[in-house]
Amino acid sequence: MKYRAAVEALAVCRIAPGAEIPHWARDGSFTCVVRTPEEVSVVCAENIIPSQCPGVICERGWRALKLEGPFAFAMTGVLASFIQPLAEAEVPIFAISTFDTDYVLIKTETLETALAALTAAGHENVDAHNLT
Repeated sequence: MKYRAAVEALAVCRIAPGAEIPHWARDGSFTCVVRTPEEVSVVCAENIIPSQCPGVICERGWRALKLEGPFAFAMTGVLASFIQPLAEAEVPIFAISTFDTDYVLIKTETLETALAALTAAGHENVDAHNLT
């Protein structure tokens, strides 16, 4: 499977249930907001998050690997085939799915290990030169 690794550093943030989506979470080239009865999760560029965010817990230092879709809803095992080698290499992930594709977030400090595991499993980084 082909994928692209984004250069932009991302953060995964937890906001209290029922809270308004912060204005800063609406900016940037990559934003994902999920609201459940228990929490609101925001994934966005870490450089747009203010230094002081009362009530917001942020886990910084993530990089997105974009699976080259689109993938039909009837396809099975797409995400599993990608994250299995990462699990075997003990690389923690945070997965996000959109209508057309999947994104797998990897902590920056495990990126080299993740890329090596994916290459060994036959996945192709189509934009490897973009990771400098």
